[in-house]
Order: sequence, then structure tokens, then C-alpha cells
Amino acid sequence: MSTLSYVIAGSEATGGAGLQADLKTFEQLGVYGVGTITCIVSFDPKSDWGHRFVPIAGQVIADQIEAATSAHDLDVVKIGMLGTPETVATVAASLRQQSWRHVVVDPVLICKGQEPGAALDTDNALRTDILPLATVITPNLFEARTLAGMDSIDTVDDLSEAARRIADLGPRYVVVKGGAGLPGDDAVDVMFDGTEVTVLRAPKIGNERVSGAGCVFAAAITAELSKGASVLDAVTTAKKFAHDGIVGRLTTNAPFAAVGWQA
Repeated sequence: MSTLSYVIAGSEATGGAGLQADLKTFEQLGVYGVGTITCIVSFDPKSDWGHRFVPIAGQVIADQIEAATSAHDLDVVKIGMLGTPETVATVAASLRQQSWRHVVVDPVLICKGQEPGAALDTDNALRTDILPLATVITPNLFEARTLAGMDSIDTVDDLSEAARRIADLGPRYVVVKGGAGLPGDDAVDVMFDGTEVTVLRAPKIGNERVSGAGCVFAAAITAELSKGASVLDAVTTAKKFAHDGIVGRLTTNAPFAAVGWQA
């Protein structure tokens, strides 16, 4: 019998991030992936590869979730990009209709195609409706600063402080990703479990961001949790998996590389 992982996230048309990257990650890690699309993001090559963002209607999202959860016994889910307050409310309501062993949240706070006011409304809805449901949340530096209300995050101690503050919003485990944005030779992440902080390090692979790395990291955590791993073991495996994907990154015609995949 196959192990199942579920993802509720946006579609990203280049294939390097979003639902496409999540489902590929699930497959690479040996779990059967089921996905629900919340929005469609297609970068515009005629306009400096800016975001074109199209939300999916709330009822259509709810219908997808109903079909997925009726067809399969799903108890571990990753939440990726939601994009609008309506989508946040729809997904939160659907999640509350059953119990979940783990909810992994990759808190995509702002899509560049949105107006600032709409983005703020989405951020606030995510805080209120989704974060309290989370087992694990995986913010990057920008997301962590926003959620923790900090002006800057420059050190490992800052990462730890941000993780503690975000835990107060409801998630049981907080993984703050320093990534390429934190000074030093290592890509440093910290995990706070409500009591202790664990520091995870890997050598930086250049200083440029790789499209989809955050999606892949959270999806790998989801896959490992589906297989029964502890949260710390899942995060440790996910960090190595994402690191290897960055080492093997795929060069594209867009101004960003994508996480690479083994054949």
C-alpha cells in the first residue's frame, strides 16, 4: 500500500516551484502525491519575468479538497501558496472538517503580482486561520521577519528569537530558514520545538536564490512525516534533499535556476 502525501498550493507554470515541485518531491521520496490547486502563477517573460497571478474560485478549491480527501485517506498535508483571504478561509474551513496527523505550512506571504493592501489582508488571514492549525511552519527570512515582527534577522540568535515569536502564533514546530540571506559560509536553519532550538547547517551553494527551494524543503518534510519520521528527522532529511537539489540545479532561460532532479 502506498504512503500518501497531500499538498494544497499554487501552480507555477515553469515547473520549478509550487505544486509541480511538490509533487516531484513526493515522487522522489517515495510517496504518492495528491494535489489541490489554489491559484495559477505564470511569470511574464515579456515584462521582466514579473508575476501573473490568477486565483482559483473558492468553491472550486473546496471541491478539489472534497474529492481528494474522499478518494484517499489523507492525514498529512502541506499548505503552500494560498494568495487571497477567500482562499485562506476556504482552505482553513476544509482542513477543519477532519483531523490531521501533520499540517506543514510554507507561509508564502506575498505574491509580487498583488497590490500591497491585498497582500496584507492575505498575510493577516494566514496568521489567524492557518498558523494555529500547523504542526510545522517553514518561513524564510522575509516571512520570518514579517511574522515575528522583527526589523532584521542577521544572526543565528535572531533566527532563534524569530522562531520563538512565531511559535506564539500557534505552530508546534517552527523552522526558520536562513538560507543564502544570512551572513556566513553556511546556510543555517533553526528549528524550535516549543522548548529547544536545534541549529541545522549546510555549506552555501553560491549566494543566489534557487526557484522552488523553499517549496521542495517543505514538501520533503511532508513526505518524510507521511512515512512516519519524527519532525526533527523529517527536517534533517529535507534540508539535505533541498541542498542536493540546489547543487544539481537546473539552468533555465528565465533569470533564475530551479531545483534539480535526479533521473
